Amino acid sequence: METKRLYRSNTNKIFAGVCGGLGEYFNVDPTLLRLIWLLVVIFSGVVPGLVAYFFAIFIVPKRS
Repeated sequence: METKRLYRSNTNKIFAGVCGGLGEYFNVDPTLLRLIWLLVVIFSGVVPGLVAYFFAIFIVPKRS
């Protein structure tokens, strides 16, 4: 049995595919994750949320 891995999405992406990849991994609508992420960014202060997304771009591998 193959283990489930988290990748950035190549097909379901708006910017870098992080939320699309999370949606595919957790089998959740990526639009819902994007809205949640937007709320996190707004309520945590814009800079910490953007820095976290920036790091996620480099940590989560791109699907090849």
